[in-house]
Amino acid sequence: MATLFTKIINGEIPCYKVAETEHCFAFLDIKPLAKGHTLVIPKFEVDYYFELPNDHFIELNLFSKQLATAIKKVVPCIKVGVSVIGLEVPHAHLHLVPLNQIGDLNFSLPRKEFSIEEYTETAAAIRSAL
Repeated sequence: MATLFTKIINGEIPCYKVAETEHCFAFLDIKPLAKGHTLVIPKFEVDYYFELPNDHFIELNLFSKQLATAIKKVVPCIKVGVSVIGLEVPHAHLHLVPLNQIGDLNFSLPRKEFSIEEYTETAAAIRSAL
């Protein structure tokens, strides 16, 4: 059975897509810690991030680096943090989260809410900054 993220990649579930490559896909988190919080995933199912084949691991991280640079251009922040948790969806993924203080990467914090227009504009702005 396909994971939630595979269904997003296949267009079965809508998302606010930021970018994609042949093997990677990035979209805005719909329950973000901050504006611009982006999920970066491989286009194939691997549950555990550290079980990604080396070439895909490298590609996913280089793709994430480009995205983090674009996010920082669009969202006012000091840095873009990265987190690998992978407990909520059995599909390897990275969280890229704009940070202004160390506590901003606390997944116990209440999640932000944005309008459809804000999500759409944010995704488009990050795409444009790539």
